[in-house]
Amino acid sequence: MAALSFELLAFIFGLLGNIISFLVFLAPLPTFYQIYTKKSSDGFQSIPYSVALFSAALLLYYAFLKTNAYMIVSINGIGCVIESIYLFLYVLYASKKSKVFTIGLVLIFNVGGLGVIVLFSLLLVEGPDRVTLVGWICAAINIAVFAAPLSIMKQVIQTKSVEFMPFTLSFFLTLCATMWFFYGFFVRDYYIALPNVLGFLLGFAQMMLYCIYKNAKKESVYELDELKAKNKGQSAEGKLYTPTKIHKADSINGKELELHQVVVSTAPDHN
Repeated sequence: MAALSFELLAFIFGLLGNIISFLVFLAPLPTFYQIYTKKSSDGFQSIPYSVALFSAALLLYYAFLKTNAYMIVSINGIGCVIESIYLFLYVLYASKKSKVFTIGLVLIFNVGGLGVIVLFSLLLVEGPDRVTLVGWICAAINIAVFAAPLSIMKQVIQTKSVEFMPFTLSFFLTLCATMWFFYGFFVRDYYIALPNVLGFLLGFAQMMLYCIYKNAKKESVYELDELKAKNKGQSAEGKLYTPTKIHKADSINGKELELHQVVVSTAPDHN
C-alpha cells in the first residue's frame, strides 16, 4: 500500500512538474516574438538557450539510461524541441558575428560536451555505474545553473530595483523546483531531488528580495556605474564625472539601450 502511494505521489508531482516546466519553457515567447517582428536578435543573448538545450539533452540521455523515467523523458524531449526552435529563430535573425558565436556555442555544448559525456559513459563505464556517473554530472550542472540568478540578486540589492527579477517568474521557478524535488524524493532519484533543494532556496530568496525592494527607491544599473566612477574621481575618459540618470529607453551611440534579462533554463525547468 505504501509503495502504491509513493508511486501515485511520484506520478502527481511528476505531472505537475511537467506542466509547470512546460509553461516556464514558453516564458521567452514574447522575446522571440519581438525578435521576429523586428527581424533582428541584436541586443539579446543566445547563451541561456544554448545551455538550456544542453541541460535538457543531458537529462534526456540520463532518463534513457535510467529507464522508466517517463516524466523526465517527456519534459526534456519537449524542452529540446522548444530550445532548438528558439536557437533557430535567434540565428535566423542574428548578425553574422552572432550567428557564428551561437553556432559555436551549440557545437561546444551539444556536440562536444554532450558527445564526450555519452561516449565516455558508454565506452568506459558499465551497468549501474553509468547511471551514477551521468546522474552526478546532471546534478553538478543543474547546481551550477541554479547559481546563475545570484548575479541578478546582487543587482537587485545594489540598485534596489526588482525590474529584472519579476515575482511571477521567481514564483513559478520555485514552485517548479518544489514539484521536481518531491518527484525525485518519491522515486528515490536523488540526482533529481537534491539540486532542486537549492533551486527552491534560491527561488524563495528571490521572492523575499522582491518583497523587500518592490517599493524601494530605484537606481538604474547605469546610474550606479556612474556613481562608482564618480567615487574614483574620473570617468572612463579620465575627466571629472557628473552623474546623470540613464534609463533603459535612452539612446546610446545612436542605438536604443535595452536591458534584457533572459532567465537561464534551470534544472527544475528541464528535469
